[in-house]
Amino acid sequence: MKITRAAVKDIPNINRLLHQVLSVHHNGRPDLFKANCKKYTNPELKAIFKDENRPVFVAFDDAGNLVGYVFCIIEIYQGDSINTDRKTLYIDDLCVEALMRGRHIGTELYRYVLNYARNIGCYNVTLNVWSCNPDAAAFYQAMGMTPYKTGMEVIL
Repeated sequence: MKITRAAVKDIPNINRLLHQVLSVHHNGRPDLFKANCKKYTNPELKAIFKDENRPVFVAFDDAGNLVGYVFCIIEIYQGDSINTDRKTLYIDDLCVEALMRGRHIGTELYRYVLNYARNIGCYNVTLNVWSCNPDAAAFYQAMGMTPYKTGMEVIL
């Protein structure tokens, strides 16, 4: 397996995976997530790929097929009135091709991001998991992550 920074040539395959992620969210919370769409437009993806504070990594199998991605955001807290100064790497989105799940691709992407975060001096790695996606929560807990805050709602 090879993991590299995403490039414009990867957009069609990233789009395919973005649709898969949105499908999971739509199926879990159709009141919040639209069907048959994706999180980013192609121009937005191109801009993200150029932004050094928003690294995107892609995983390729031995045949050269894109089989997963992880979108990250580097967050810097400095001089805040309540937060300590720190650099955090936020995982905005991690997806493995549905047919390839269970082959440790997500684990390799996650570990790659942890190593990247350490190398750039991050204090921690954070992410959000929707409660309608218990498989994702179980994966991240198996990776050693623990909850640090809980979002709550009441539907009116």
